[in-house]
Amino acid sequence: MLIDTHAHLEMEPFDNDREDTIKRAKDTGVGYIITVGSDLKGCKGAVELAEKHGFIYASIGIHPHEVKDITDETYSTIRSLLKNKKVVAYGEIGLDYHYEHSPKDIQIKRFREQIQIAKEYNLPLIIHSRDAKDEAVRIIKEEKAERLGGVFHCFGGDLGLAKKVVDMGFYISFSGTLTFPKALEAQNIAREIPIESILIETDCPYLAPQPVRGKRNEPAYVKYVAERLAELKGLTFDDIGRITSFNAMNLFKIERIAEEGKITYPIRDSLYLNLTNRCTSSCVFCVRYYTDFVKGHNLRLKKEPGAKELIDAIGDPKRYKEIVFCGYGEPLIRLDVVKEVAKAVKKKGGSVRVDTNGHGNLIHKKNILPELKGLVDSISISLDADDADKYYKICQPAFGRETYKAVIEFIKEAKKVIPDVTATVVRMPEIDIPKCEEIASELGVKLRVREYNVVG
Repeated sequence: MLIDTHAHLEMEPFDNDREDTIKRAKDTGVGYIITVGSDLKGCKGAVELAEKHGFIYASIGIHPHEVKDITDETYSTIRSLLKNKKVVAYGEIGLDYHYEHSPKDIQIKRFREQIQIAKEYNLPLIIHSRDAKDEAVRIIKEEKAERLGGVFHCFGGDLGLAKKVVDMGFYISFSGTLTFPKALEAQNIAREIPIESILIETDCPYLAPQPVRGKRNEPAYVKYVAERLAELKGLTFDDIGRITSFNAMNLFKIERIAEEGKITYPIRDSLYLNLTNRCTSSCVFCVRYYTDFVKGHNLRLKKEPGAKELIDAIGDPKRYKEIVFCGYGEPLIRLDVVKEVAKAVKKKGGSVRVDTNGHGNLIHKKNILPELKGLVDSISISLDADDADKYYKICQPAFGRETYKAVIEFIKEAKKVIPDVTATVVRMPEIDIPKCEEIASELGVKLRVREYNVVG
């Protein structure tokens, strides 16, 4: 499923075939559309469309081009429309210094006023910011509106601004411009910021993607944005659809998020196994302390799955590049299950990887690695620091200050029985990455650096 988070279906270019356009979107796999009013007429039209179609929602607000015409009556009408339950956001509002159809001082005044209305109704913001540098971010902070959340739609700023937006807790949305060959800056931003902070949109009828450039844009074409984003992020089209849809549903609260935790979950061309939520570390960077979701998958388990349940859920392992034991806990806590499932996967011709914190020998009070010989093709072991003190501070292991030494020994023993061994470390200011590279080299293993805010 895809969600077009910013369309203008209420606009005149769709008057002759609006219903056909909506049907094409559904037929293409668009699950939801946010149609966005930008003037008073457009706001009314957006709400009418949302009321007519269950999968269409509305956002209303006055675009910076039009704010010079705002009156008290405008705000009265806006407040009346905001009472409709299909209105899920306030916008698009913001600043546009490129065309300056409304004077700058008026834009700023009306931007602040509209933020206050959004606060009254507790609605996320859809922000239009063009050639305004980081002034929109500054105003949002001054108005103490970060708690509302929101999105900078059709993002056209630089990487520095994108990081400020993400750090503020807002999303970045990409439109068809992402597909343009010369949109190198936007493409770089898409690569650099976390997928968990990205939405996709069309901004139709404007900005048709490259494959249909020159045509009137429409929600069905959001698939081209998803395809290009998948290429840039090294993810599959399905990954992009699932993750960006989750992001949109989370921001706009347009559907209840599934509560059942998954025991298997695909990312790219691999299948991950979520055996347990128990862990012997309490790492300061671990995402499980602030979300149940990774790449759009709910990993919070109500009960731990048995080996047969996992084997049945995998099906034919050859469909995947590899089967990865990696969930919201330490898989080697359940060593017997790992061995039984891995044996079944190998018997069917699959490849097995284990992602572990390296505490397995401490957990079971013996060297467990010989038991994994012939069952595990590759193993990723969390080194996570360049010395024992940093490790203890960052990972907070259940086994105390001697854990780091045990992890080093675990890596050494893994090399003896598992063909492919990788040590991993999270990029954090206090971690000396070159020193970690030296440690990995001395151990005779590869080092992979994981980004602080990127999981899966």
